[in-house]
Amino acid sequence: MRLTSLSANGYRSLRSIRLDIGSLALFVGENGVGKSNLYRAMQLIKASAQGTLSYEIAREGGMQSALWTGKRRSGPVRMVFTAEFDDDDTAIRSGYSVETGLAPSYQVEVGLRPPAAAGFAFEPQIKEETLSIDSGRRPVEMMSRKGPAVFARDDSGRRVEHPVKLLDSETGLAILGRSGRYPEIGDLRTTLLGWRFYHGFRTDRDSPVRRPTLAITAPMLDEDGGNLAAVFATLVHIRQDTVDLDRCIAEALAGATLEVPVPGETATFGLRLPEFPQRLFRPEELSDGQIRFLALAGALLSYRLPRLIALNEPETSLHPSMLPALADMISQAAERTQLWIVTHSRALADEISARTGVRAMTVVRQDGATSIEGLRLDGRLGHDD
Repeated sequence: MRLTSLSANGYRSLRSIRLDIGSLALFVGENGVGKSNLYRAMQLIKASAQGTLSYEIAREGGMQSALWTGKRRSGPVRMVFTAEFDDDDTAIRSGYSVETGLAPSYQVEVGLRPPAAAGFAFEPQIKEETLSIDSGRRPVEMMSRKGPAVFARDDSGRRVEHPVKLLDSETGLAILGRSGRYPEIGDLRTTLLGWRFYHGFRTDRDSPVRRPTLAITAPMLDEDGGNLAAVFATLVHIRQDTVDLDRCIAEALAGATLEVPVPGETATFGLRLPEFPQRLFRPEELSDGQIRFLALAGALLSYRLPRLIALNEPETSLHPSMLPALADMISQAAERTQLWIVTHSRALADEISARTGVRAMTVVRQDGATSIEGLRLDGRLGHDD
């Protein structure tokens, strides 16, 4: 299941924006234009699948901080997030032909507690949710939620009311998706839980990426990078194919080589630098830029890639000479999975575009709202005739 478009309305600087998404979405812009809000909107879609949407909004300051602060139209004050997908697997299971253009669409609306209702004053409350599938003939509603009541289609296709009323802080996607009774909802939830967001690896001395890890096969990198040593050990000793990894490390780190001992109870790694060939530098000795690049390599070149990888300003702490190698890794990963890249480095964006042919979308701020240069109302780049 691949993301094809994302919409966000009423969230921070995202007054109203819709983006069509391909295999690689590349955003570049200055600080303060709202690039991270686009990235964060993606995270909140995943949080809906996790059941932590209200918590995540509360953690970033609550509704009074997360709501669009510009001029509003009359009516309920809401944040609305919408994600659309294509899904051949669901088409086959549902009996629709793939040629019909089957397109799951999920939307969630978040608002404030009414004055006379129970709940905390600034607690984000889930107001409405829908999940529909467009078979090319007509949209089929798979889930509909207003307030605590939610209706969905079970595994026989019948529209039934879920027996448990939802709390205002709970999402139907999470509750129904893990119940086992609603296959299409469960499929979408599984897809979203498979997304990985890498928005800045810690590089302090106690950082998870610097520590040894339990010697457990690790096909992909955790979001905090805490299993980096196991990811490298899996590539070296199980996959036994590190050609791309070795080349990118050597290119970025002036000929350095990665060494990964055969794991015992734990896995670890080190770098051997050309100027000190007799010494292996352990993770805790590496510079911030070196360890961050290695973490990005673990994210982008792991044995198995997640369904979607989102990187927020991956160039942070990297020397400019490392950017071509980073672009190489991003280009290779784009052949295996869907990527969402947010950067303020035009140099990195140009390197990625040169390798992939994907045009970078320039993020700007207009009248307080985040927008994309040349973005039409239908979410496509270009200029209206």
